[in-house]
Amino acid sequence: MRIIDHNGEPRDTWREGVETRMLASAVTGTMQLCLFEQWCAPGCGAPTHLHAVEEVLSVLEGEAEIWVENETMRLTSGQSLVVPAGRRHGFRNVGEATLHVRATLASPIFEAAYEDAREASRRWLPA
Repeated sequence: MRIIDHNGEPRDTWREGVETRMLASAVTGTMQLCLFEQWCAPGCGAPTHLHAVEEVLSVLEGEAEIWVENETMRLTSGQSLVVPAGRRHGFRNVGEATLHVRATLASPIFEAAYEDAREASRRWLPA
């Protein structure tokens, strides 16, 4: 068993207006999931992408607009959305304050296919 101390974990600037902190992944010893938090400035978030695995997006603070394929919905603090594997999705902060979200992927690494090839498609790989 391993205790992971998140208090000392730095935030990583993933893209402009989006900071990310990894909570658990293959780097910390997980075998079946990846868990991370993001803080998004107003208007910022995650561009359209897809994963080969299921994802749960949870809004911890703020208001998010989330789209899955052609369906768009708004989530606020205390709400989550299950994104089925292989479905194109994304989100953005539609509030005036910072959006704080937690993402859980059914894979020990982050792997995504983006429309924008400049996006990093894999993260938190073991050494």
